[in-house]
Amino acid sequence: MEQIRVEKTASRGIAVAPVYMYLEPDLTPAPGNIGEDAIDTEIAKFVAARDAVIDELTVLSEKNEIFAAHLEIAGDFMLQDGIESKIRNDKENVERAICDTIDEIAMIFASMDDEYMKERAADVRDIGKRILAKAKGVKLPDLGGITEPVVVMARDMYPSDTVSINPELVKGIITEEGGVTSHVSIIAKSLGIPTLVGVKGILARVSDGEMICLDAGEGVIIVKPDEAAEAEYIAKKEAYEAERARLEKLRTTPAVTKDGKRIQLCANVGNVQDIRNALPMNIDGVGLFRSEFLYMQNTHFPTEEEQFVVYKEAAELASEELTIRTLDIGGDKELSYYQFDKEENPFLGWRAIRISLDMKGMFKEQLRAILRASAFGHVRIMFPMIISMEELLEAKAVVKECMAELDAEGKKYDKDIEIGMMIETPASVILADEFAKEADFFSIGTNDLTQYILVVDRGNKKIAKKYNYFSPAVLKSIGRVIEAGHKEGIKVGMCGEMAGDPKAVPILLDLGLDEFSMSAGSIDYVREQILTRE
Repeated sequence: MEQIRVEKTASRGIAVAPVYMYLEPDLTPAPGNIGEDAIDTEIAKFVAARDAVIDELTVLSEKNEIFAAHLEIAGDFMLQDGIESKIRNDKENVERAICDTIDEIAMIFASMDDEYMKERAADVRDIGKRILAKAKGVKLPDLGGITEPVVVMARDMYPSDTVSINPELVKGIITEEGGVTSHVSIIAKSLGIPTLVGVKGILARVSDGEMICLDAGEGVIIVKPDEAAEAEYIAKKEAYEAERARLEKLRTTPAVTKDGKRIQLCANVGNVQDIRNALPMNIDGVGLFRSEFLYMQNTHFPTEEEQFVVYKEAAELASEELTIRTLDIGGDKELSYYQFDKEENPFLGWRAIRISLDMKGMFKEQLRAILRASAFGHVRIMFPMIISMEELLEAKAVVKECMAELDAEGKKYDKDIEIGMMIETPASVILADEFAKEADFFSIGTNDLTQYILVVDRGNKKIAKKYNYFSPAVLKSIGRVIEAGHKEGIKVGMCGEMAGDPKAVPILLDLGLDEFSMSAGSIDYVREQILTRE
């Protein structure tokens, strides 16, 4: 019997079952280059493979929004041009051309600091894997063939791998790679499957068919448990499931503290499918819609119409509240179709609202799309990385300009739309009392705020322990912002990681926070903390 401890819990839960090794076939591209006479043949192979994948994704996209984004990438001209250029100009064979092009696009996402954006590299690689398998004539494995309860173990899992998952049989998931914001994590949460990701070296330590106990909440894996350990974890599993059933019953109860304050419980999302996944939690709306996802998973700046379609659907789903953060990109978040200047310190560089105000045409396209969507639900506009009153006023002026244009065109929108801002820098904390006079709401982004206040790079392993949103400096900053907002009668929410931490709930309630916005999987736990708070 061996115990393995891990850190990255993607979805809580307990499982006791044999291991099912979900291993992909060898997709190593064929070696060597091609001659001039083989160019057209290799390009034809790519086109046939791509078209077959597009046909598959078209069917999948009708059931899941995730694959609608995949379908757009698979059919985009940049992917096609990249692969065909490598075949025609570099004389790469089709398999190598597919791999190299996918690697280049995926690396843009993988190099980012933001975990949510970093995990989008998996979406790109998923598409590449599908096209490459078709080009090689290799059949990919299918979890739909599982016939008995198992814990699936894989190097990594992509959205397409999860299509045929039966939660009655897949009792747990463990991957060597991946992160807590990956699509497999999101889907696992929605299906209630306990999942651990980023468990380095696990495939070499466990064999196919071997019995394991998995406690994803505690981050524990027991390999080859003895009878006593197995019985212990079966009992833990029963207790956990009873607890989950109890928490699920609380979903119909509004989040009201014992002293009578109604707290808004919202979800952080990156696309429409995330909203659908969060709706069963009985959310009060979306406290953060990361609009940059539309730009990151595209091969061009999305048009007003392309954005409007997405925002409208989101507004209809989250009709009580949909807070759309305007484009938060730049620095460490790059685009495959736009060349950013290299910066020594991207976190302090040209990013977020600075880009939007400099690229006014692009900014107006997004704002017009958001405004038009506001006719279909309670939509709010939120500006990121505001550090001065001049920036806030200039951004609001652009909104007014867009409103005037829509009025002239006779297009409907919410004329009283709320315009708020993120509080995520020391400057915004210091000026919170002034900002509160101009903003309709605040949303505290604790991820960046903690990093900036403590001068700690949360991605630096050597100092990661110093990154602590319970630091007195951070807590005093949060308290100052809430006090400033309430003094002017505006609502103050939080959309950073801290909002989904049950241990932080009592402190944030004492400070007077009005809205908690988090990943959907944390909502049940935070709701209970709110309901039981004295």
